[in-house]
Amino acid sequence: MSEQPTPPPSAMVPSGFDKSQRLLTAADYQPVFDRAVFKVSTPELLLLATPSDRPAARLGLVIGRKHARRAVDRNRVKRISREQFRHVAATLPPVDIIVLGRKGVANLDHATLHRQLQQLFQQLAAKAERRIQQDSPA
Repeated sequence: MSEQPTPPPSAMVPSGFDKSQRLLTAADYQPVFDRAVFKVSTPELLLLATPSDRPAARLGLVIGRKHARRAVDRNRVKRISREQFRHVAATLPPVDIIVLGRKGVANLDHATLHRQLQQLFQQLAAKAERRIQQDSPA
């Protein structure tokens, strides 16, 4: 019985979600709602983002009771959103992101929710990178 080698640290995805990666207060959320530069969506999810002066991307979650009645459904959406964010956070430019749940978000199965969030984060990263390239002097 041989042990599998541990992957190098660069290949490992950080498992934490500390305060530096979160939007914590209303003052953190409000600029994103007021001046969202990047918007990507599906019928069940909307991601809003705005450039940040922080060194890394931050995530905020708004999954309301109106669209996900049961706490277990809201918590599942939040948990999967945080998980997907952790996987892509290193590839994202410094932006503040809000994930908004829409009607039907509670009805998505795990696989569909994972897939949609992965696609949305990739689209957001691509839009942000294009914007950064346009804004930087050539």
